[in-house]
Amino acid sequence: MNFTVDKEDGLAIFHLHEERLDSTNSAEAKSEFLILCQSNIEVLIIDLSEASFCDSSGLSAILLAERQLRERDGGIIVVDVLGKVRSLFEIAKLTDIIPLVGSVEEARGLIVDD
Repeated sequence: MNFTVDKEDGLAIFHLHEERLDSTNSAEAKSEFLILCQSNIEVLIIDLSEASFCDSSGLSAILLAERQLRERDGGIIVVDVLGKVRSLFEIAKLTDIIPLVGSVEEARGLIVDD
């Protein structure tokens, strides 16, 4: 799986550089999310701007990160979710628990506003 992570002051930004977050790479995503969540971060921003497809395995990886951080009074924000990926989040009612925003900058604004 191709990705990069930027870390700063209690914040990690996970940039997925793949067209898909699915059963072929979700185990690696879960592993990386667990590592990030166990480090000293409060908020994980997941950038899906390059992803045009996500399945239930991908959602499971994202929900794992959400649970891990929620237990520590943190949270996740998913950015740049478009098309079918956004529809999947909406159908699964994940938009009620995970903020979806248009950009990393907008996500940073949510953190500052809290």
